[in-house]
Amino acid sequence: MERAELDRLRAQDGFPDTFSDRVRTVGTVDGAALMGIPAGRFTRLARLGLLVPVSFYINRYRTVVWLYLAEELKQFAAVADNAHLLKGRTPETLRSQLTDGVDLRARNWRMRQLGCRLRQADGPWARAGAVAALLPPVEVADIVQDPYERARVNRCRPALPGQTLSGTSAGHLAERITTAQDADEIEWLRSELARCVEEARALSPATRPTLRRARPSRRPTARPIPPMARTVTAPVLPPGGAAEPPDWAAELRRVAGERLSERPRASLALTAPPTTPRNHGAGPTPPRSTRRLRAWLRRRSPRPAEA
Repeated sequence: MERAELDRLRAQDGFPDTFSDRVRTVGTVDGAALMGIPAGRFTRLARLGLLVPVSFYINRYRTVVWLYLAEELKQFAAVADNAHLLKGRTPETLRSQLTDGVDLRARNWRMRQLGCRLRQADGPWARAGAVAALLPPVEVADIVQDPYERARVNRCRPALPGQTLSGTSAGHLAERITTAQDADEIEWLRSELARCVEEARALSPATRPTLRRARPSRRPTARPIPPMARTVTAPVLPPGGAAEPPDWAAELRRVAGERLSERPRASLALTAPPTTPRNHGAGPTPPRSTRRLRAWLRRRSPRPAEA
């Protein structure tokens, strides 16, 4: 309910009692007492579709309990043209329908729910979901054959009473009430669903998954050529001669020699070894060279005396 409508209701005289009287619901017994008729006559009028239920629930005995707006029952009893339905004998045409087993309570409840959902819908897909909620899934799949549009319609389906009881006997009973059963009702809902889906498709098409483009395969990057390999050149073939296998090892040695020759040579200057304290004043130091050592030993060895 919108804020403006709430403000209008609050501004009325006698709020909130008047609002509570408008939304108060009663069952068969209380509704018959409110109209001043027996409960059996009340049930017959409801089965003929003259009294439209607004809600229902399933009690613990698996019996459907229909609820009606007390305000509508008062208005029906206040109309002078309905006096012959409240008292006296029921007309023959209506009695024949009751004999044939007519019961329009569930159908009238579905149409009332559909009208309420369509007024509250905020878009064409929501209206399509409200219509599809009253059809069997097979009928919805037959009308909305596109899987993406059908998924959009199913997402917009409103929650109906008895869906939490699925799989039980009470759930099956609630499903029969919330799903269209008559052939003419199903045909009308099918045409209405097709019209709503066509309108929704024109205004806002159903979203579809986008295909991801394959990423281009990256080519392996070439490895950088070492500086030594860049200077290696292939041997020149002699004219008209057969190509001999190149000697890459010799070529690499040549390039390596050129690289080494370009490097600055280290200083080869030799420095004299420092004089250690233990050798100081101990006499001449013997040379380290073998040739000089022999000459030094010959000079220092004593010569034999001549005879």
